[in-house]
Amino acid sequence: MKRWAWLSTGVALSLTLILLMFVGGEPEQTTQESSPLPMAPRLPSPKNTGPTPTVPAGSGNQPWMRKLAPGEKPPQFVLFSFDGAASKEHWDRVLPLTKRKGAHVTGLLSGVYLVADQDANDYTGPGHQRGYSSIGFGGSRQDVANRIKYLNDVIADGHEIGTHYNGHYCTGDEPSVGRWQTADWNAELDSFRRILDKARAAGLNLPPDAVRGGRTPCLEGDWKQAFPAMLGHGLAYDTSHVSLGVQWPSVVDGMWEFPMPEVRVPALGKQVVMMDFNLWYALNGAKDDNARTAEFTQIVVDTYRSVYTAALNGNRAPIVIGNHFNEWAGGAFSTAVEQYMDEVCGKPETVCATYTEVIQWMQLQDPAVLEQFRRMPAARN
Repeated sequence: MKRWAWLSTGVALSLTLILLMFVGGEPEQTTQESSPLPMAPRLPSPKNTGPTPTVPAGSGNQPWMRKLAPGEKPPQFVLFSFDGAASKEHWDRVLPLTKRKGAHVTGLLSGVYLVADQDANDYTGPGHQRGYSSIGFGGSRQDVANRIKYLNDVIADGHEIGTHYNGHYCTGDEPSVGRWQTADWNAELDSFRRILDKARAAGLNLPPDAVRGGRTPCLEGDWKQAFPAMLGHGLAYDTSHVSLGVQWPSVVDGMWEFPMPEVRVPALGKQVVMMDFNLWYALNGAKDDNARTAEFTQIVVDTYRSVYTAALNGNRAPIVIGNHFNEWAGGAFSTAVEQYMDEVCGKPETVCATYTEVIQWMQLQDPAVLEQFRRMPAARN
């Protein structure tokens, strides 16, 4: 049976509607979208199903991009990823930090942020009216042109752009992505491709085959319906499932699945999906309280530290840290992820990498060795 996390559909719908009240105004504000909610089923114990997808080989410029010696432990990978991925204010904070630390991150781009408001009718979400998106669009045409320029800086620095799809239709905004059939996912990915093609014609330096995976809105989806469309559009990974503890990626129906870990928050003594909105909801019901900004930042950083220690001393599985570019609770969660990035990416035996880079590393390894790692117990803090 599918196991669901601790937020009910009714509460999820209420929170989504509340969050959508804050969307609008300047285009950068639209990146504070209704966030993935902890509704995804937990991934069962990893076992490969379907053929293993591949990506182009890595450059080999990094000393860790090599086959492990017999008995050698893998690096402790940490994967920072940002849904929406369109805020210049936040990229301006992240890019200098990653450059200083030699880190790479993944921006999971919502395609509608490359569509100007006046061009909204160019997009029709599956089952929805033409020109409608749950998270709005990209502002003026000049805003979109500016966004293309700074996303080119992101790409030039070696960071990855994946997909967060387009309209962000979660439970309550029906038909939500959780109800989509394969044809709907195909239509959404076709739209994403057309949006990128238009942006590419306007100067976006993102090759068509560079988008290799993504995260679904609100972690929702019928994977038997979604994965065939993802594979048919050349995607190699998904990062929308939830695992109890930190698990190694496994191949699910022909897609690499990098699950979001459900972890213990030491300050609360309870399990929470390790994503900014989920942590915020666990802390105070996702209420904006700037008086507690520093407290929330410290709790989240302490959680990251605890999970890192468990993985480093345990199965060394890649740690997926999911975030948004947001200023919730006075920016507590963005500050926490940036503070922790600065801290962890300089640690020995630690690599802050993109999803594609981890897949490239796994392709270099003996499959039997990877299977041994996969059979190790999940790292739990």
